[in-house]
Amino acid sequence: MKLRSFVFFLFGLLLVGCQATNADSEQASHGVTDFSHRSIQFAQVPERIAVLGNGELDIVYALEQEVVARPTSQGQPVVAEADQAEQIGSYHEVDIERLTLTQPDVVFANDPMNQKDVTAIEGTGAEVVLTRANSINDIKAQITLIGEVVQQEEKARHIVRGIEKTEKEMVDEPLHTETKALLIYGAPGSNLVALPNSLAGNLLEAAGGINIAAEFEQLQDYPQYAALSPERIIQANPAIVFFMAHGDPSSVEESFIQEMKQHAGWSQLPAVQEGRMNILPADLFGTNPGTRVTEAIDYMREQLTEAQSE
Repeated sequence: MKLRSFVFFLFGLLLVGCQATNADSEQASHGVTDFSHRSIQFAQVPERIAVLGNGELDIVYALEQEVVARPTSQGQPVVAEADQAEQIGSYHEVDIERLTLTQPDVVFANDPMNQKDVTAIEGTGAEVVLTRANSINDIKAQITLIGEVVQQEEKARHIVRGIEKTEKEMVDEPLHTETKALLIYGAPGSNLVALPNSLAGNLLEAAGGINIAAEFEQLQDYPQYAALSPERIIQANPAIVFFMAHGDPSSVEESFIQEMKQHAGWSQLPAVQEGRMNILPADLFGTNPGTRVTEAIDYMREQLTEAQSE
């Protein structure tokens, strides 16, 4: 009788152990669908993470993970803790050799810019997850997706709820009057106007501003931007002019301000005459801010509010 009880006891332990093992296996093995509708399967939770964009870098650390590889930067990375991670280029040009040395399990890259690089990146032994950040909703979806990949779904949901709270606050407390704004994206040798379908345009609208370029014709190669048209801008008479540049804006902002003040047309704008020209922080507007998108919305709201009072 004692032998039979002992056998049943051992069988029970074995059954519980199998159930626990199966549960662990199901937890580790999982699949996701990225922004380009690719299905990616993971045999286990990826530990060695590489990212090609600053937004993804911020999100990974906000989810209490870390990276072995990050975007190349001239100074300190947007997340100080990632300073020692290998620098592997950017969306525009991936350094496959350096990436291979880090032996990543997963690489977060851009859709559509890195679609052409998927095969080469997979050659390192890593899975590739493509995302993008053309809007606040995209960033929320990025956070959710990366949370699924690293199995930190609850942390991701908490961050997304925080962003949605900020969005709701903007809606519940609208600006006193309509505030028209011009968003200029500066690049060496050229300036473009950001449209509502760009991330900066979406941030402007979320903060309660009105984009005067809403009806401008989008550029074929850069559909989130339009050509600079002084005549149309002068006619629209924005209350404030925002300027942003990718990375360090110092190389282009000086020439931009000089052009605005000296150009016969620009100098007629009250916003220029009265100094309502704002150089947007590069870490919030020159790149995907990741979880700091709430800071970007708040900053834009502050500037719009100041423009109203002047």
